[in-house]
Amino acid sequence: MRDLDITEVARRSGVPASTLRFYEEKGLIASIGRRGLRRLFEPGVLERLALIALGRAAGFSLDEIALMFAPDGRPRIDRQMLAAKAEELDRTIRELSAMRDGLRHAAACPAPSHVECPTFRRILRAAASGAMGARSKRAPRPPRH
Repeated sequence: MRDLDITEVARRSGVPASTLRFYEEKGLIASIGRRGLRRLFEPGVLERLALIALGRAAGFSLDEIALMFAPDGRPRIDRQMLAAKAEELDRTIRELSAMRDGLRHAAACPAPSHVECPTFRRILRAAASGAMGARSKRAPRPPRH
């Protein structure tokens, strides 16, 4: 397969050219030259971009994703880092499931007012105690109330 210019990489990967330039600046991908004013990439950049997209979808930062590549560009994914991220996702799923269940209860609760509902009062106490505390600023997450 022939080398791809930045427009072709953007079209095939769905990643905007500005993001490709940013990824190159961060060292996540590397161009191999230019055709006129356009950067050229090896076809393997598409797989690398897919790995980056998968990492982002899993909640890894770009710095964490950068660590998943050896200096020669080949993937070297730390299995312990994957396991830790899986545990973090499990915690997030549990927290979000509890929030979803609380919202469903609040929406259908027969109490005249939410403040009279024992379940809502329990959720409110948990929020006040910090059990539903602030999230890390490292990765944006849905707000928790």
